[in-house]
Amino acid sequence: MSGWIVMLIGIAVIAGLLGLTAGMIWIERRTLAWFQDRLGPNRVGPAGLLQPIADIIKLFMKEDWIPPFADKFVFVFAPMIVAITVLFAFAVVPFTEQIKVSDANVGLLFFLGMTSLSVYSIALSGWASNSKYSLIGGLRGAAQMISYEIPMAVSLVGVVMLAGSFRLIDIVNAQTGIWFIITQPLGFIIFLIAGFAEARRTPFDLPEADSEIVAGYHTEYSSMKFALFFMGEYLDLILISVMTTVLFLGGWHGPVYPDLSGFLPPIIWFLIKTFALIFLFIWVRAVLPRYRFDQLMGFGWKALLPLSLLNVLVTGAIALVHS
Repeated sequence: MSGWIVMLIGIAVIAGLLGLTAGMIWIERRTLAWFQDRLGPNRVGPAGLLQPIADIIKLFMKEDWIPPFADKFVFVFAPMIVAITVLFAFAVVPFTEQIKVSDANVGLLFFLGMTSLSVYSIALSGWASNSKYSLIGGLRGAAQMISYEIPMAVSLVGVVMLAGSFRLIDIVNAQTGIWFIITQPLGFIIFLIAGFAEARRTPFDLPEADSEIVAGYHTEYSSMKFALFFMGEYLDLILISVMTTVLFLGGWHGPVYPDLSGFLPPIIWFLIKTFALIFLFIWVRAVLPRYRFDQLMGFGWKALLPLSLLNVLVTGAIALVHS
């Protein structure tokens, strides 16, 4: 694939992600309203569709305030990290066999590396704000992401063993006959739960628990710096949904039994699975309460990590028997 085509695909992917991120404001608010039997945004534009634009204008118009007691350089730089690292992670996602930016043979490792780097945004913003609420949020975020990225990575060992590759296209093609959600159900559940924690979504939104620590690590942020955190959270949600589709739900392949792959274009199958997972994220936010922090940490270390290691052991044993 020529460099120009790759660049055009990259621009299209970034534009699509930024548009979807803005649209997620409307999608989440309307879906939560449906769950909670209320109206949701319905004043700005038909069915409230222009609400994201109104929110963006509002954020641009707000005062871009930097606390006088903050470490100014780190305070300004920290929000950029989460948005940049998540966008970089999308570079290795194959949306179809043709629609991809990079076909790296270590795409899965690159994804894990980029999601790990996003913790610096939370930790640095909490520290640089020089506020006790922000600091507690930053510490919570760092501890949470370190605790849950380990079981997330270990849960993918079974996928790599079955596919025999770290290349994401190879992993998708290895699911042509049967999706890995069938052969790796425990790995799928662990990855999805760890994804909730990595994206800091309910019930794992302890770093920004508004009933305890105001807004956590972004308490002191306003205007577009706050918007970057907001955008990073939605990009994280989309990234986890996309990667779950690639790793466990057959990517762009349609259902195997019955075989409906040719019924819709590959990109449509990919989007259907992705939006189904996004709906699941919103559904969980609507119905589940927030964990206490000690419960969150205990669940990661005492439940998810042993189960992910057990999944590797069982997968290895089965693969050895069938080799």
